[in-house]
Amino acid sequence: MSPISRPSGTKLTALVGLTCAAALTLSACSSTETASTESAPATPVDGPITIVASTNVWGSVAEAVAGNLATVTSIISDPSADPHSYEASPADAASVAEASLVVYNGGGYDQFIEDILDSEGKDVPSVDAFSLLDESHDHDSESSSDTEAHTTSEDGHAHGEVNEHVWYNAEVAAHTAEEIADKLGQLDPSNAAQYTANAETFHEQVHAITDVTDQIAADFPGAPVAQTEPIAHYLLEESDLDDRTPEDFKDSIEEGNDPSPASIAATRDLFTSKSVRALVYNIQTEDAVTQDIRSTSEAAGIPVVEVTETLPAGMTYIEWQTKAAKDLQAALTTGS
Repeated sequence: MSPISRPSGTKLTALVGLTCAAALTLSACSSTETASTESAPATPVDGPITIVASTNVWGSVAEAVAGNLATVTSIISDPSADPHSYEASPADAASVAEASLVVYNGGGYDQFIEDILDSEGKDVPSVDAFSLLDESHDHDSESSSDTEAHTTSEDGHAHGEVNEHVWYNAEVAAHTAEEIADKLGQLDPSNAAQYTANAETFHEQVHAITDVTDQIAADFPGAPVAQTEPIAHYLLEESDLDDRTPEDFKDSIEEGNDPSPASIAATRDLFTSKSVRALVYNIQTEDAVTQDIRSTSEAAGIPVVEVTETLPAGMTYIEWQTKAAKDLQAALTTGS
């Protein structure tokens, strides 16, 4: 799998490939990086239903709900493509604007979708998975803020943090499937019952993931772990694990910046001192720094759990996330 090379400033608007001079006439060329995109109403359509997903992760969820009643296309399926900084082409914009339904992650992760919807896809119904996080979060919180709601433990590490990588929260995926079913039922009323049934089946299958994370939480409550960047945040959170990675290190890696020497040293020390039980390692964004961290972990005999941001070829969402949870469980068992 080819690693992603992330440039700095990955949170900037990614739709730089589209201009007002493109053959696809845009109604506006302004950035809406921080704006929230509201879904257009879904009304019955004539002809085939087409669903466009930002990544194959959400494409897989959409396929589980739609079955053979709709066509699903994922814009990003290449493991070397990074949704944070993906530059949409005019063809991508056209497919989104012409879709019956758009499914995307939200939270700034796949900003290019929100940019297209804001500029020329205002009439396209959509499902934003990130917006369903509050419904799916199992942890109590005094605030429902979607920016900084969190609690802090005695060791200074944040828990209940809001993180855009919501596909690692299986309940968010289940709620997203239900929302997709609702939208498809409005677009295609004659098959509404089937979409609902498919979403219910998907939700049942999600238990294969949550059963594992619940068992991890029971067997290894508060076990210390580390990760090279916070894409598996919710997997660790739902497993009741304590992520000890220095925030500066994780944030720098995710944003494509070089971590400070102090944060690198502090991260390496987690392994040389055997202060953590496992390393969760994103194989899609590895570089010299993360490879060094992996080598340090392996030299210390601490298991490495490989994770990715897009679906490996030939796997469904359920298979992929179940494997990630079981890999984490096996690593913790080995590292006991």
